[in-house]
Amino acid sequence: MASASPDLSGYAVLPARCRASPVIHRIEVRNSQFIAHLARVETEDQARDFIESVRREHRQARHVCTAFVLGDRQQTRRSNDDGEPAGTAGAPILEALTRRETTSSSVHRLPAGAPEVRDLSDVCAAVVRYFGGVKLGAGGLVRAYSESVSSALDSVRLVRRERMRIWRIQAEPGRAGLWENEFRAADWTVDSVDHGTRDVTLTLALPDTEEAAARLESQVAALSGGQVRPQSAGERWVDRTGSAS
Repeated sequence: MASASPDLSGYAVLPARCRASPVIHRIEVRNSQFIAHLARVETEDQARDFIESVRREHRQARHVCTAFVLGDRQQTRRSNDDGEPAGTAGAPILEALTRRETTSSSVHRLPAGAPEVRDLSDVCAAVVRYFGGVKLGAGGLVRAYSESVSSALDSVRLVRRERMRIWRIQAEPGRAGLWENEFRAADWTVDSVDHGTRDVTLTLALPDTEEAAARLESQVAALSGGQVRPQSAGERWVDRTGSAS
């Protein structure tokens, strides 16, 4: 059974590509078309801008019902029925987002065997309805709006987002490529590689644990002959893509 509370060490999000290219999924229920649009967002302004873009694209639609969830603990939740009977559209869409059960098979980097949780966040859903001439009733609307979002989520692999410790390592240009390969082989997240005039800065995101820090320091010492030490650069939320460690 899924936990009702998000895991405070991280949460599930749509892939980064869904910021610019939303997931779009269409279902038909008794001649009415329900077109779900899902986007990755980080702020209320981004969510509202996305909703307005969907409205502009579907000016002829009778309803564009919406919901969004933001924050590492799903702190911000909003929904809108957009003219549908109260509670039949926005609330089911929001529930489909907040009660989405994430597992190791549906989320990159969630360890195998991890318990199911309801931790999807930083997501906005806008469901366009083109009326097909047959009234669905309150129960039918609830099921249709919920199914449209759930089906859209089924079509995309989610990503694990975690609060990570950031490390920077200065490497000579001739060694940087080898070091980067070694870090990736160790299953570290290489966040960026910046080429300067005299050296290359490798930025890594690691779990914020003493064990990870010690492993990294040992590896860098071995690669550099003890000449280089990784420098801590604070913490931030990072998408963990690829296979689980």
